[in-house]
Amino acid sequence: MAFDKGTGILLVTERKGALKLRLPDGKIGSVSGLPKVAYGGQGGLGDVAFAPGQTGAGPSLDGRTIYLSWAEAGAGDTRGAALGRGKLACAQPTTCALEDLSVIWRQTPKVSGQGHYSHRIAFSPDGKYLFLSSGDRQKFTPAQDMSSNLGKVLRLNLDGSPAAGNPYADKGAPTNQIWSYGHRNVLGLAFDAQGRLWDLEHGPAGGDELNLVKPGQNYGWPLVSNGDHYDGKPIPRHSTRPDLAPPAISWNPVIAPGNFLFYSGDQFPEWRGQALIGGMSPNVLVRVAFEGERAREVSRTPVSNRIRDIKQSPDGTVWLLEDGKESGAGRLLKLVPDKPR
Repeated sequence: MAFDKGTGILLVTERKGALKLRLPDGKIGSVSGLPKVAYGGQGGLGDVAFAPGQTGAGPSLDGRTIYLSWAEAGAGDTRGAALGRGKLACAQPTTCALEDLSVIWRQTPKVSGQGHYSHRIAFSPDGKYLFLSSGDRQKFTPAQDMSSNLGKVLRLNLDGSPAAGNPYADKGAPTNQIWSYGHRNVLGLAFDAQGRLWDLEHGPAGGDELNLVKPGQNYGWPLVSNGDHYDGKPIPRHSTRPDLAPPAISWNPVIAPGNFLFYSGDQFPEWRGQALIGGMSPNVLVRVAFEGERAREVSRTPVSNRIRDIKQSPDGTVWLLEDGKESGAGRLLKLVPDKPR
């Protein structure tokens, strides 16, 4: 999901390849001109984000530039994440087309399988850089391979090119894209009020992590984890490798996070500066507080279904997007205080 700050319109991606929009009055529309996605497993249409600096008000999203990520098919039963940029042309507030869409980044190399694409988008607070998560594609070792952009967090210019000043900027592509490495499946990527970048990633059987992402740091996957392999084979814990960056907090048993945000609004002042995390196993909303570079869970609220995404609206309310797999799920939910503020 992504809110347009100027209009309050919400964009929502659906994994099979559809892009929907919701007006502040509740009317629902759609966007045509979407790319063909490699739908299956965890693959399909992924994240959506508005380009920074677009704050003008208006009745529609006409003229807005957006970024999209998706799973893209390759040769020989291979796939990889792609990132594209295009402009919306809206004949009506509820009827838009995505025009001039161009692919500005791709996972390298494309591999077999349909999991761990990650492809979450975050812009730096100054609006100059695009940060992108690139999952290990369930291949483990690429997360430590600096000749691949799998299992990494990347820092790019807004046109998708590698940003100057990256830790390995003097290396060839795709190494010059890398900001940090040793990541598994990053499904959350966000900046806090201090301008620090954090990621939220799925561990294996245990070991979900919230990490403070620093340039050039190795976050350990698959060398270490606070969880184990699904077949029960143990993985050395983070504590055994002090040379690798440890998580700020980890969960074992898992919470299977969908996404997270740093709350900054006025509707829930007691949450300000904390992280709100949507969980998919169990179905929960988790709230996390921070003390320097460490984090601790302060509350866990059960919800009806798996939470795939979570966003703060311009008015400070919190919106939850349910995963659509279960019967009666797939809803868009709005959280408001018990008493108006």
